[in-house]
Amino acid sequence: MSLVGEQTEVRRHHHTSLRDAQRRALWVALSLNAGFMFVELVGGVVFNSLALLADAAHMISDVAGLAVALVAQHLVSRPVSARKTYGLQRAEVLGAMGNGLTLIAVTVWIFFEAWSRLSNPVSVAGRGLFVVGALGLAVNAGSAVVLRRARGRSLNMRGAWLHMISDAAGSVVVIVAALAVLLWGAQWVDPAASLIIGVLILASTWRLLAETVHVLMEGAPRGIDLQVVQGAIQAEPGVESVHHLHLWNLASDSAALSAHLVLERDTTLHDAQERGDRIKAMLAGDFGIEHATLEFECHNCEPALADGHH
Repeated sequence: MSLVGEQTEVRRHHHTSLRDAQRRALWVALSLNAGFMFVELVGGVVFNSLALLADAAHMISDVAGLAVALVAQHLVSRPVSARKTYGLQRAEVLGAMGNGLTLIAVTVWIFFEAWSRLSNPVSVAGRGLFVVGALGLAVNAGSAVVLRRARGRSLNMRGAWLHMISDAAGSVVVIVAALAVLLWGAQWVDPAASLIIGVLILASTWRLLAETVHVLMEGAPRGIDLQVVQGAIQAEPGVESVHHLHLWNLASDSAALSAHLVLERDTTLHDAQERGDRIKAMLAGDFGIEHATLEFECHNCEPALADGHH
């Protein structure tokens, strides 16, 4: 096996190991959250706390979101087929978008219910609220740590991690509300706390949805400068110019590139292939672009195009 082939195999093995670690992390987070979800639901009803019910509703979306993320991770690893030549790599982006839309729906319900309770305050059991909030903080913070260690650059994993972060922040707000009820009898703090939880959810969701749309619209991968990539290719020996350069994401953590390269005249097919291998290795090593399609030319093809497409 050539050096380029060995490097490619090493990168593929690393990517597979990361996917496995991500699946394990998602299973841990799913198990913890599914168990605690029932604790919060019961606690919200028993202690008459909207903040707990809001956090429980958020946790229901977490459990559903983590399940979607797990399914998406499984689909990503499915082999390619004649109909789906890139496999199902975009499944994780769709999973992330589903997570984001679910969070927005949950937030709308929280805002509606909080407004109702601010108008008609109800009595809340502060001590029970505090205990459940503290347990929730431990579960959510632990899940967030597990997911962060394995998330890599995956939007799907980032979506699951954001679920846990916003839940952990929500648990902090629940604890503050419980202290306000216990120390000052401020019952109105419970629905006010649920509004804060809703704002935290929206803030964490907006950017996630923006990034999923960017991937689905085949925008250039964030963190990769098109001009820098073009300069790096053109600096390779034997390359005279680069055009028709396109960059996009297959999945949020899998960049792809296609380009036309004008090579020096009298370059043999064998030499062209060797240069292509070196350029692909450079793109993977320096920019993380694993999927590169290069078309070699002896002269620029653009003047021959009647429609002016670039």
